[in-house]
Amino acid sequence: MTTQFYERLSNDLTQLLENPIDYNVTIEVGEEPDNQIYKAHSYILQSRSSYFYKKLNEISFNENHIKVLKMPDISIKILDIIIKFVYGGIISLEKLENSVVFDLLITSNELNLNELVELLQTHFVDNNNSWIGQNFSRVYLTSYQTKNFRIIQEFCSDIIAKYPDTIFKSESFPTLPENVLISIVQQDNSQLEEIKIWKYIIQWGKAQNPTLPTNLDEWTSDNFLTLKTTLKQCLPHIRYFSISSEDVFEMIFPYQQILEPKLWSDINSKLLAPNKPISSTILPPRKILNKTLKVPNSLSSNIITEENALRISSWIDKRELRYIRYTKNNPYEFKLLVRGSRDGFNVKTIYEICDKIPNLLIVLKVKDTGEILGGYIPCSLDKNNDEWIYSQDSFAFSLKTKNSILSRVKNFDYAILNYPQQSKLFFGNTLCFVGNLKTDKSCCLQSKVSYDKPVRSEKFIDSNLSDKSGFNIEEYEVFTVSKKINL
Repeated sequence: MTTQFYERLSNDLTQLLENPIDYNVTIEVGEEPDNQIYKAHSYILQSRSSYFYKKLNEISFNENHIKVLKMPDISIKILDIIIKFVYGGIISLEKLENSVVFDLLITSNELNLNELVELLQTHFVDNNNSWIGQNFSRVYLTSYQTKNFRIIQEFCSDIIAKYPDTIFKSESFPTLPENVLISIVQQDNSQLEEIKIWKYIIQWGKAQNPTLPTNLDEWTSDNFLTLKTTLKQCLPHIRYFSISSEDVFEMIFPYQQILEPKLWSDINSKLLAPNKPISSTILPPRKILNKTLKVPNSLSSNIITEENALRISSWIDKRELRYIRYTKNNPYEFKLLVRGSRDGFNVKTIYEICDKIPNLLIVLKVKDTGEILGGYIPCSLDKNNDEWIYSQDSFAFSLKTKNSILSRVKNFDYAILNYPQQSKLFFGNTLCFVGNLKTDKSCCLQSKVSYDKPVRSEKFIDSNLSDKSGFNIEEYEVFTVSKKINL
């Protein structure tokens, strides 16, 4: 029989870091006078990291039998996280900004902490794809130059191939380094029309030369030469002979001066006489899987997006890392049952249409503020009974661009108030619907007794509804949520 006490071991080693008995290494981090000194143990450091193994073997003990390791280029915050991971094998990313986590990833790689490098990459891909898109230039360039960032490399390559518009339309696109842009344009399976790739390359070239006239009619030969020089390494990767005659005339003809004369001549020859031989290299057409390929958007909602649906699906499955749009399809199907503007805004409508149907998702848009609130009911509503419904898995929420709020039920016996006769439907006392949701100003937030946190930044009341606490909604929708088949 083998018994393992990893948690106890982790706690004991963490305590050893906090109370460094018999330490024989000091790590100096940051620049003086704001530097910080960590007291550590060479055997632990060297057994956990080949970087520390090599470095500490290169350093001699001083007169106090201490090895002094100076790391001025690493921030105190980053090393504090890393040293605790080295000792205790524990790391928490919840309260860290994405930029800090990415710096942590880079430093972990430099210190040869391979298991942490893999964990952090998975964290980004599974939980922070939006941040990767917003910072694509930095992320892709870093992964492009780092052998160990295989997970992020594959993720970025998949995005570039399947959803190139995500990159080309991002705010960071004009700042992409030339070698990164070339690596994108070179891809044979980029799911984008060739003429669009041409337009984006022209856009990038202009961004590198902000003094070029805005109006193309005002361009001189020197202006075209400037753009040609900037795009010298990119232009050979365009599949010119896959572009239609109309697009050549409208989009390429105005910039013909940036092309080599022979290439421009061959483009025209091929359009006029397709079977006539030419001397220019003809690159094969890109492997377009579907000419109308778009990011999947099967959700029939006027309130929530596919990204919102993925987040809600993660909450349903109680995933610590949420499902993401690009690498994993939503495992759930959201089927619209009720829409206020179509079916009516009285709460009784929900009971009539959704009677005996389990796994209901209610989402609503608050009038005037645009807030999106809602809740998930895994059990079935009953239009013929007034009762509290028991549930361990219901939750309420507020969807925001950043820092969405999830409030899980904690008092299972009072999870859902099912009161059709009084036109009431409550998520505990956290989110309450009464009467006509559009006109009665009857939606409200009361106490958070049954659920673990409030879902709206507003003063709560503990008694009856009032005009002060109630609010109207602009629209609401109810979906039934079910697992997809044959994923």
